[in-house]
Amino acid sequence: MAQRKGCLIGCGVALVLGVGVLVLLLFGVGKVLDVADKTLVDPKVYEAVRTGDAEGEVRGRLPSGETFVKDVLKEGGPAEPEGSACAWYVSSGDTKNGKETVFRFCFKDGKLAEKAEYPMK
Repeated sequence: MAQRKGCLIGCGVALVLGVGVLVLLLFGVGKVLDVADKTLVDPKVYEAVRTGDAEGEVRGRLPSGETFVKDVLKEGGPAEPEGSACAWYVSSGDTKNGKETVFRFCFKDGKLAEKAEYPMK
């Protein structure tokens, strides 16, 4: 009887742990998809916008960019222009030399002041 009780407890613990791992896995996949949805930009969009374009028009073509990886995307890029507000994205195109490409768009006075392209560190 005691042996059977121990087996049931062991199976119960295994079941709880299995469900926990499954929940964490689904949460992780959801986060990855969320990041992809909010940070990927087609290289054609990057090429199409020009400095001097209206900020609203450019931002309308971009995803929100508000994710937990934003700080990572900032690393390795050129200095931000003084007094501008910048947004960072990952290129949805092919990698270059095995590294993802980061697109940075900086806005000032309601216009696109600068755009930059650099490899992710």
